[in-house]
Amino acid sequence: MREEVGDLLFAVTNIARHLQVEPEAALKLTNRKFRRRFRHIEEALKQRRQEFAATTLEEMEALWQEAKTK
Repeated sequence: MREEVGDLLFAVTNIARHLQVEPEAALKLTNRKFRRRFRHIEEALKQRRQEFAATTLEEMEALWQEAKTK
């Protein structure tokens, strides 16, 4: 399975290069975006005094979608 995932990552890297996108830079931007959205969820739950474990998948998805608009 590890080898197959490696093959997939290699293929995606080649596609990025073909599109003239630096793969590492694209990944860094995506990581920043993910952290920003995740912080939004953390803050929203903190304001509600709600724990992650007590949050439904639907609530998490709603917060994630909300974070995407900011």
